[in-house]
Amino acid sequence: MKRVIPITLLSILLGMAFKSQAQQNLTAKQIQEKSLESTRVAGTESIATMTIINEKGQKRVRQMATLTKLYDQGDTEKKLIRFMSPSEVKGTGFLTYDYNTKDDDKWIYMPALRKTRRIISSENAKSFMGSEFSYADMTLPNLEDYNYKLLGETTVMNEPCYELEIVPVNSDIEDENGFSKKISYISKKNFVKRKSIYFDLYGEKEKVMLVKSIVEVDKDNHKFRIKHIEIENIQNGRKSISTIDQIQFNPAIPDDYFTSRYLEN
Repeated sequence: MKRVIPITLLSILLGMAFKSQAQQNLTAKQIQEKSLESTRVAGTESIATMTIINEKGQKRVRQMATLTKLYDQGDTEKKLIRFMSPSEVKGTGFLTYDYNTKDDDKWIYMPALRKTRRIISSENAKSFMGSEFSYADMTLPNLEDYNYKLLGETTVMNEPCYELEIVPVNSDIEDENGFSKKISYISKKNFVKRKSIYFDLYGEKEKVMLVKSIVEVDKDNHKFRIKHIEIENIQNGRKSISTIDQIQFNPAIPDDYFTSRYLEN
């Protein structure tokens, strides 16, 4: 007796086949674009912990609150980070306007100085609050600032990934961001980055960034946030860990929060 496949099941199977074929035809740049979009969430509020570990294994722990919201039909993400503890960094604020097609705007408020200072693009490679994360790591990169090459496919922490080589388009972008090349491993399942290897301006391997876990914040649109991320500087032996302790999807955060006036409150 001939077995008949139900129409609904057949549609699902065909849809899966077409999706798989479409992913196989993606260029390296398209994969990177999908990766950037996978973590652009309409709005979030969260509490996170940053642990900074020096070359001797000594730890400094910092807690921070973060608000994010999308503007301009998703082309701009505004983010406010406020440090809550310990006392030496409490009240320090960091505000970013992360643009898709132009240089980002960044400001930092230091309560001891009672002053907000603009972070210029040439400072992007500098350490963020004494960690191995840079100011550039605090925002998503501009797609057009880099050239992309698909090196193949591999597995990172049991996750099938695309392996991409990402190279700045010119020396100015290299200098601003502090690396000559980056190898990124992007999930084939949801396009969230799972690992990156950074090479310094001399072409030597410098940092390894590893995404240990993610969370789907906007389930309707399948948008994610990185929940646990570690970055290790293999040249100086230092390491930094950022973990989200609480997070909530909230696209209705008041606009006033993303201003220099609120940053200084």
